This record gives sequence, C-alpha cells and structure tokens, in this order.
Amino acid sequence: MNNSVGNTARLIGAGLRALLVLTIVCGIIYPLVVTGIAQAAFGNKANGSEVKSGGKVVGSELIGQSYNLPKKNPDDAEEAARPDLHWFQPRPSNGLGSNQANGLNTRYDLLISGATNLSGDNDKLIQQVKDAKAAVVRDNSTPTYKVNPSDVPAEAVTSSGSGLDPDISPAYAKLQIHRVAEVNHLDVKQVQKLVDDNTTGRILGFIGEPRVNVLKLNTALKELVQK
Repeated sequence: MNNSVGNTARLIGAGLRALLVLTIVCGIIYPLVVTGIAQAAFGNKANGSEVKSGGKVVGSELIGQSYNLPKKNPDDAEEAARPDLHWFQPRPSNGLGSNQANGLNTRYDLLISGATNLSGDNDKLIQQVKDAKAAVVRDNSTPTYKVNPSDVPAEAVTSSGSGLDPDISPAYAKLQIHRVAEVNHLDVKQVQKLVDDNTTGRILGFIGEPRVNVLKLNTALKELVQK
C-alpha cells in the first residue's frame, strides 16, 4: 500500500516538474526568442506590414482597402458603393455580395471575407462581371484616352478568394493611369512613374506574378498630390 502511494506521489511529482519545465520553455522562452528574432530581422512584417503616411499608420500592405465616396444616405444598406476616382481602385471585393442587405459588410471587411460560390456559368456571376467590366471602361476612359474592353484584366472584374487581395496587376494599374492623372491634374508620366516604382516583380524571378500594392501606390499618389 505504501509503495503504491509512494509511486503515485513520484509520478505526480515528475508530471508537475515536466509541466513546469515545458511551460517555461514552450510558454516563455520559445515565444520570447521567436519574437526577438522576428523583431530584429523582420520588424515591419512582424508588426503587421504597416504602411505609414505622414508618420501615421494608414493600413497594412497585406490587406486591401476600398476607395469609395461617402454614401449619400449612410443608413441605406441597399445603396451601391461609388468609387472615388481620385484614387487607384483595387479589385472587387464582393465575393459574398455587393451590399449589406444580408446584414454583412462584404467590402474588405476583415471579419467577413470569402469568395463567391457561384459557378462560372451562373447568370448572376456573368452579369456581375459584365457590369464590372462596363464600369471599368467607363470610369477609366478620358477625353484623350479610351479604354479598350479587351484590355480589362480579369482581376479588375472579379474578387479574390479571400476578398481581401491588396494587389492588382501592372496591367490594371496602367489602365487607370490616365484617369488618375486627369482627375488629380497631374502629368501622365508622373503617374506612370508611381506605378513603375510600386510594381513588385516575381519572387526570386519566377514565383508568382508581377503585382502592384494599391495601398502603397495610393499613399505615394497622395504624397505627390500634396507636393
């Protein structure tokens, strides 16, 4: 009987010591080491890849943002968003819908994200794409530059899998250059340089596709306009 109690006590003691050691190593030392390495070697990424403008954080380069005009009636859930054409526009973020009729904000909302589950031959999806394409052509055509519908890239009229994609293709960015230049009273070459400076190539030269981060591009645009 005494041996049984003694063995049990030893097992409990060993278990508690193991718990204490593992708690210190895995719960304190390891997180501190990983956090220290992350802060030292990848400070910006570890802190959320923040984008700053005028010394203030304006967002994360990992999460897309919308650039829309204020609603005429803030209480109208059915009112469609109107893009603010002073800015470069991101890809659509309406995979779950384009308004708040279902009680969910589906415009670059971090809490509610996702893609449409409509099939490629769904009439509703086809109409959404057609309407989005027509809007891209209309919004980005100027008196001196007409957008060819065949030049509208796929991501300009479709949302990403998460609905939070922060990037667009260089082709879509360049398609918007003339409109942005005209609305902001800038030279086209100035805006073209902004796009070129904010275009990121393939990772290691062969992984992925060239891309333009819309938030970083619009931050640079804001600074140029202010100058």
